[in-house]
Amino acid sequence: PDMNYIKKHTMDLETSGTERPAARLFSNPPGDYGSMVNEVVGSGDWDNSDSLGEIWKGRNSYSYGRKEGGGGVRSGTWRPEVLDKLLSTTDRVVQEIDSIEYGLTDIQEYYANTGALKKAAENRKEMDNTGRKKKVAISVIEAFGGTSDSAEVPVKDVEDVLRMEYRSKLLNPKWRDAMIEQGSGGAYEVSQRMTAMVGWAATSKVDNFVFDQAAERYALDEEVSKKLQKSNPEAFKNVVRRLLEANGRGMWETDEDTLEKLRNLYSDADDLVEQIASSFN
Repeated sequence: PDMNYIKKHTMDLETSGTERPAARLFSNPPGDYGSMVNEVVGSGDWDNSDSLGEIWKGRNSYSYGRKEGGGGVRSGTWRPEVLDKLLSTTDRVVQEIDSIEYGLTDIQEYYANTGALKKAAENRKEMDNTGRKKKVAISVIEAFGGTSDSAEVPVKDVEDVLRMEYRSKLLNPKWRDAMIEQGSGGAYEVSQRMTAMVGWAATSKVDNFVFDQAAERYALDEEVSKKLQKSNPEAFKNVVRRLLEANGRGMWETDEDTLEKLRNLYSDADDLVEQIASSFN
């Protein structure tokens, strides 16, 4: 059974006396939805990247299948011990993207599930002789890339996909200008991608140049920052907040002069948001 990993791991769990060792389909509690990782990243109320993996694991420890949860396809059973074992033997996570319209950086759910699953698996790896835990890889399958049933489906490393998406969208001046032209909604889209960028940096890796150029294009460009702040003050405040958060969490290295400019921008943005809020009271 060494080459049949499902059988191999099932036998290991059987040996340890684990109930339902063949369980493989795990998700959220019955009737509930979401890993809650994106909510935590959005609020900024999290300790470190390891904690995001544990949030994901806690929300996805329900096993589904025949005779689970008392029967019925909508019933599930809490089986964290099985999921723990499966995570400990995971070396690679595979994520399929089946639409050209939405990529890894477009919506929060990708890092909140695929990225956080990666962290949950890494949390259960043993330390090597350098004192570090083994990294778990993510392969991205772009299922929309084939032109026929026989065409080869592209498979890429997540780091390469993130670089490509950031260069083609968030860091692309044409994409930026199109978002600015959309006013409040466009500013919101920029803001959401900045939050997702922090999520990906926490669960995988985002290159330093991505943060550098994001800061230059959206916060430090005076004309752009004024337009964003005018159309959606809360969104602009979040853009600056995420850059400062990325530096504070060790995701982004930059010089003190840049940080001071961002702090001043954030202070001004915060004051403006408060003024607008008080005007409605």
